[in-house]
Amino acid sequence: MTPAVASALMPVLRALDAETAHGLALRGLAMGLAGSDAATDEPVLATRVFGLQFRNPVGLAAGFDKDSAAVMALMRLGFGAVEVGTVTPRPQAGNPRPRLFRLAEDAAVINRMGFNNAGLDASLARLRALPRPLPAVLGANIGVNKEGAVPERDYPALYAAVAPLADYVVVNVSSPNTPGLRDLQGEERLAAILDAIAVVRTGLAGGGPPLLVKIAPDLADAALAPLVAACAARGVAGLIVSNTTIARPAALRSALKGEAGGLSGAPLFERSTAVLRACFRAARGTGLGLVGVGGVASGAQAYAKIRAGAALVQLYTGFAYGGPAVVPRIKRELAALLARDGVARVGDAVGADA
Repeated sequence: MTPAVASALMPVLRALDAETAHGLALRGLAMGLAGSDAATDEPVLATRVFGLQFRNPVGLAAGFDKDSAAVMALMRLGFGAVEVGTVTPRPQAGNPRPRLFRLAEDAAVINRMGFNNAGLDASLARLRALPRPLPAVLGANIGVNKEGAVPERDYPALYAAVAPLADYVVVNVSSPNTPGLRDLQGEERLAAILDAIAVVRTGLAGGGPPLLVKIAPDLADAALAPLVAACAARGVAGLIVSNTTIARPAALRSALKGEAGGLSGAPLFERSTAVLRACFRAARGTGLGLVGVGGVASGAQAYAKIRAGAALVQLYTGFAYGGPAVVPRIKRELAALLARDGVARVGDAVGADA
C-alpha cells in the first residue's frame, strides 16, 4: 500500500471516535499498512540543525507516537525526523475519556490526553529494538508524571535514560493537560531544571544529544526573551515553538470548541508563527535553532514557518487529517517554492521574513 492509498482510507477512520481511530492508525502503521515514500528527497531540502543532518526539514511532532510503537513505519513515510513521546518516568493512564476531539470544520483538534503513556521502561525497550542506522532523525520528548513528580530530579533522569537512543531530547514543560506543568516555563524554575540536566550531561560522551525545550504559544510576549536567554545560557540547542493553545479563537465554528484541553491545527497557525518570529528575533546570535509547529498542513505553511525563523517544522494535526500522503506533498510543495524564489538550500530561507 502506498501513502496515497492509505490516505484515501482516512474517511473510514474518521467515522470512529478520535482516540479509537488514532489507536487503529498506529497499529496499522506498525504493521506497515501505510506503505512508504520511495521518492528521493530534493537536495534543496537537506539541512543541518543542532549538529544533526536532516534529509528534509519536515518532522512529526511528539504526541502522535507516545510509546514508540511505530517509529520505523513513520520514518518510512518520508519524515526528516520523528519525535516520540511524551514519555514519563512511570506509566500513567492520563485523563478520563473522551479526551480527544476533532473540530473538523476548523481543521483542528482539542486534546486533554494528560501524558498517557506506558512509561519510560516500555519506551526504552522499543527504542533499543529499532534497527540502526535509522532512516530519519529520532527525537525523544520527555515529561513528568501528574503525581509524585520532582521536575529537577525527573527530567535529568529521563534525559540520561533516553540519551543513548535518541538523536535529540526535548524537555516538555508546555502541555496544558498536566496541572502545574506550564509553571515550569518560568525563567527561574526552567533554569533549575536545565542546570540539573547539565550536571547529567557532563558525564555523557560528547555532552549527550542536543537538548531542546518545547514552549507554549500562550506565553506573554514579555516572557519570551528571558526564556530564550535562560536556554541559551545553559547549552540548550533549540526551542520547539509551539505546543497546543488553551486560547479559543473567535472564528472557531465547531460545536466542540468549548471542550477543555489544548487546541491544535489550523487555528493555531497565526499565533504559533508570531511566537516563532519573536523567538527568532530574541535568539539572534545565541546559536539556538527553532522548530516551527502549529497549523502546518501544506508546503506554503511550512515555508512560512521557515521564513519566520524555523530551521525545521513539525506536523501533528495536519498529518492526522491528511494522512501519509501529506508528507511527500508538503515536501514537493516546499521544494517548488524554494526553487521559485531561487533558494539553493532550505537553510538559506530561515528567518527571511523575521
